[in-house]
Formats: sequence, C-alpha cells, structure tokens
Amino acid sequence: MKESQALELLAPAKNADVGIEAILHGADAVYIGGPGFGARVEAANAFADIKRLTDFAHRFNARVYMTLNTIVNDEELKDAVRLAWLAYENGVDALIVQDMGILDSDLPPIQLHASTQCDVRTAAKARFLESVGFSQVVLAREMSLEQIRESYEALQSARIEFFIHGALCVSYSGQCYASFAATGRSANRGACAQLCRLPYSVYTEDGQELIHERHVLSLKDNNQTENLEALIDAGVRSFKIEGRLKDAAYVKNITAHYRQMIDKILEKRADLHRSSDGRSLIDFTPAPQKSFNRGFTDYFTRGRHHDMAVFETPKNAGERIGKILKVTAEAIEVRSSEALHNADGLTYLTREKTLMGFAVNRAEEVEPGRWRLTLRERPILKKHPQLAPGTILYRNRDQAWEEALSKPTAKRLIGIQAKWSVNERRFSLTLSDHRGNSATVYSEELALQKASQIEKNKLNIEKNLRKTGDTDFEITALEIDDDGFFAPASIVNHMRREACVMLAEERQKHFKRLERAQSTERLPYPDAVDFRANVLNEKAIHFYERHHAHITEAALETGSVRREVPLMVTKHCVRYALGLCLKDNIEKVKANPTLKEKFRPDPLILKSGPNTYRATFDCKKCEMTLLGKVKTDTSLGEINLKKIL
Repeated sequence: MKESQALELLAPAKNADVGIEAILHGADAVYIGGPGFGARVEAANAFADIKRLTDFAHRFNARVYMTLNTIVNDEELKDAVRLAWLAYENGVDALIVQDMGILDSDLPPIQLHASTQCDVRTAAKARFLESVGFSQVVLAREMSLEQIRESYEALQSARIEFFIHGALCVSYSGQCYASFAATGRSANRGACAQLCRLPYSVYTEDGQELIHERHVLSLKDNNQTENLEALIDAGVRSFKIEGRLKDAAYVKNITAHYRQMIDKILEKRADLHRSSDGRSLIDFTPAPQKSFNRGFTDYFTRGRHHDMAVFETPKNAGERIGKILKVTAEAIEVRSSEALHNADGLTYLTREKTLMGFAVNRAEEVEPGRWRLTLRERPILKKHPQLAPGTILYRNRDQAWEEALSKPTAKRLIGIQAKWSVNERRFSLTLSDHRGNSATVYSEELALQKASQIEKNKLNIEKNLRKTGDTDFEITALEIDDDGFFAPASIVNHMRREACVMLAEERQKHFKRLERAQSTERLPYPDAVDFRANVLNEKAIHFYERHHAHITEAALETGSVRREVPLMVTKHCVRYALGLCLKDNIEKVKANPTLKEKFRPDPLILKSGPNTYRATFDCKKCEMTLLGKVKTDTSLGEINLKKIL
C-alpha cells in the first residue's frame, strides 16, 4: 500500500498572537515575518515573539516558517544571513526565500522553501528549485490543475505549496515592477504601492476610450474551496492562505473554514493525513463571505473564465443582505432575511459604480424580514442622496459576528491513549500518543481495598482520568484494569495531572526539526537572465553562473534600466474582460468576418493619474504585458556586472 501523505494547512500570522490563533483554529503551519527582509514591511516581528509562537506551535507538532523573501543588496546580505541564524536559534522550522544570494550564503541547517516571489510557472522551474535545496515550492497562483500536476510529476521529493485563499496579485509574483517604476517602492522588497487597485481608463492606440476610470486590474479574491480535492490529486500538499496583514478575526474564520473542508476529505482518504497533531474545537460556524473579500474567484485553476476581476471597487463590498423599501430623514426601511445589528456597516453602489457606505446606529425588526435602520449620518438624503427604494444593500461589517470572534473561539486537543492498572500495592497510569511518546506514573504504595461498588468505582476512575481540562490532551482510548480496587479521586487526579505534564515533556523532547534538503545535480537555470532575474547582490550572480545562466542585467531596483520594459505580466487580460478577445468571440467572427477587426489583439493604453502603460497581448500564451519606463530616481543597490564577471 502506498504510504500516507501529509497535508498541510498553512495560515498567515501578522504577529505571534494571530499565529497562535491560527494554530488553535486548525493550521498545521503558519508563516510570519521576522525583523526584516520579509516582503511585508508592515508585518515585522521581534524574535522574542517568534520564539513564543514556535514554542506554542511545536506543542502540536505544527510548524513555523519565517519569511526572508525580499531581494537584498550586498550591504544587506550579511544582516539577512544573521536573521536566518537567529530564526533557527528561536525554533523557526523553515525559511521562505526568494533571493538566490541568501541561498548561496552560510545558512544554518534549516529547511528552505521557495517563495511565491520566485515566479514558478513551469515544471522545469520547480524542478530546478528542488535541485538547489528547496524542500517546498510555491507555484504561481495562475497555474491550472494540469500544470500543477506536471510540476508534481517533475519533482522527486519537494512538496508543492499553493495559495487557496486571499488577495490575488494581478501580475505574476516577483515580476511586478510597476510600483518601483512609479514610486520607488519595490514589490520585491516588500513595499508594493498596489497600483493595480487604482482606477484606470482604457484607450485604443488611436485614442478611443473603451472604459472610463474603472478598476480593470483589480482581481477578486482567491477561493479554492470547491477545488481542494482536485488540487490534492494534482499534487498540492501545502494549502496556503494569503494575508500576513490580516487581523485575528480574519485568520480565525478562514483557517477554521479550510480546516473543516480538508478534514472532510481526510475522513474518506486513507492515503492522506494531516501533518500536525490534534483537532480544533470551533465555537462558531466559519463563513468566508463574512471576512474581508472583494468577491471570490477560483482564478485559473480550472481554466480561464469571465468574472475574475471586480471593476467597481477594490474594497470590501460585503455580502448582499437585501434592498431598501423606504427612506426618511432619520431612517431607512430594509427588506432582509439576515439579522441586522446595531453598529453594522452597510454599503451600496452608486450610479457611477462607486462604493459608498454607512454605519447603522440602531437596527429594529418591525416585522419579520422588515427592518428599520436609524443611521449615524443624518439627514440621510443629504449625506447619501442616491439612497432610494430598490437600492441593493451589502454588509461589510457584521457587528455580532465581529464581537463573537473577538472572544476565545477555539480549543485544540491532542488525542491520547490512557491505561490504568494495579501493580502489586500501587496504581499505575500510562498515557501515550500516536507518535510513540509515553509517560507512566505510579502512586505511592497503598493498603489497597476492594471497592464496595466495583462498576461505580470504575466509572469514577474514568470520569477523573478524562478531566484533562487545561492541558493539550483529550483521552480518546481508555483501558481500566483496576482488579476491583478502590481508587480515591484525589489519587487519580494527581496521577493524571503528573502524567499529562510528563507526556508534554516527552513530546517536547522528541520533537523533530525539519531536515534541510541537499542540493542534487547542477541543473541549468531555466528562466530570464535580464533584470527579471531580480539580482541585487554579487552572490546571486555567482549562483546563476554556476547554473549556466549569465546575468545580463542587474535588478530594476538598481535604477540602471531606463528603457521601456515589462512592468507587469499577467494572465488576467483586459481585452478578454472587456469582451474583446478574438478567441472568446471566434464563433461570432466566423458568423460575421467583418467583426475580426474589432477583436484583433492590438495594444491598448491604460491610464491612471500620472501613470500610463501600454498593454500588449500574447494570444498564444494568453498573457497581457503592461509596458512602461522607470520614472523614479531611486536606487536600492548597485552592481557592476563587468567587474564581477
């Protein structure tokens, strides 16, 4: 029989407290930023907090991965390596890395995972990263099930990690330079300005406006709930939730949701098991639609389809709750099957497709399904003149939901086996877990007495043994061999407490760190060698040279590249989204050949404020490229390629 394979639910941690909540709510691993070089400048953490998180996670054999996934210049490389050692010393299980200069440095014996910034779109790239020592590889979010399967089949031992939920970058990760080009803030350095969330006007090359100030590059949020088993069958083993800037309520809700979904699959699949220990007892019903989202899409997992972008707004409109029946100066009346609450946040779209919102001061159900909402902003029609009967309302803040999630909402327990027996003049208790750890405690020698009520005595022993209360354990299998001897509750409780402490210590003693994968054969680097290789330090250049790749340009972040370059490469296509794709309209063109000119993939111009990009289309690859020049004078590093090589 094929060996059971471990599945990992990987959740984000803005800080240690959020990471602990992720573990409690079912994560098998969390990823967190360290003090620097973590691709989210707003999500840095001190090592004292990271140690607190690793200590907690390891109680459940869960893992903590630290992001070290920005590109670094030569002056920063030494500090990045120092952080890698501190991470190892503080219990971090793996580093998430983008820069091959870091990979080529004197690192501790810690496992390495390839960041999404490594831009893994092909099986060849995944196999290359495995060959240089990565144990886990994040595939591009844009990959289909077939492409994921090809990567899985190309790998020998590395595990595939794949994003299953959260915000989607419109560009291939690691290949978005628009932010640096316009503002000097580098996405590859953790400081993306999110220009893709701005409104753009789209023009033909001869100046005809096709759409005015809409969010044509802003994608809906990723949600792979319906594809989890298909992703497993394609080879995904680590299921990653995006969101290192998200709060605890978001992480609780989304982690619990996917824990329940994956557990349903595990229940029927003997070939799979979860990678960490314990089960999470959740005190609420997870509902992804209640957490921040821009609407949901499963993106390209099952191929291209319409409705991936959300042109109206990049904000959280919320879930639809009903429509307005009546508007007065003080209140609105709403038809809704949802329970509404004081302090709820409601939104609506204006005629101009702009998202507006307001807070509910008081919500009263005047009759079943009919609500009277008093608003904080009054008079209502002066503040919100477009509110009228028939307006559709959405809720992006459910006050009751938020209050519920602000309290403790989960407990995680590890199932253990217990055996109670009598040995000569002493009682003994043995606790053991499924990993082979065990702890045995004995009572003092006693003048044992037969119980007057044997069955009641046995029931009392069982009741007291199961009082594992504030420990990490729950007894899932219990054997009592008491020979009919009476066991006082005080003795049973004391032995149980002592055995639980000893078992926790045994588990800690035998906790195994992840092993660092070794480099194997020296495969040639299979990707771009110009600025798109994101090389900002000398060690990275030598790394690529050893792999038969001659770097021709330093990273764009050096400021040395001034020509028009691809600032974004995307699978999302504006022509397709606007209904102008030739492939998508081929039947119309066949029926009316004069339409071919309309659907010809000519370049388009995208404008937002001072930023203008020329969009070109590669229909064979089904890709769009936004071209532009670097406007900033910022330089984040300097490399003299001629001198180095």
